[in-house]
Amino acid sequence: MTNIISLTTFTLMLAAGQLLFKRVGLSVSGLPLKAALLSLMRQPLLYAALALYGVATLLWIWILSRVPLSRAYPWVAFGVFIVPFLGWWLYDERVTPVFWLGVAVTVAGIVLTQYGSQGP
Repeated sequence: MTNIISLTTFTLMLAAGQLLFKRVGLSVSGLPLKAALLSLMRQPLLYAALALYGVATLLWIWILSRVPLSRAYPWVAFGVFIVPFLGWWLYDERVTPVFWLGVAVTVAGIVLTQYGSQGP
């Protein structure tokens, strides 16, 4: 159970980091490169996202000390569902039904990899 909680936490941390990066990206949208870089350096959300990714990396190392990589890594792919869903919900991004079909296939694949890695 600890492994599943850890893997879920890690996946959600990556998704949250992506949402923070998106917010930062929107704040510099349309700025010339030099102005965008200067603006980025003053964005607290950028540093929050980087810190979140740093903590997620430490958690990932801890997870890999306990879970086989072949079982742990597919959890990263859950971000393929989480991030676009939140992008649609929070940022009103357009996501097509065909995209969601692809996500469903990906999630089915993740479930199969987890089931298949349990062994006989």
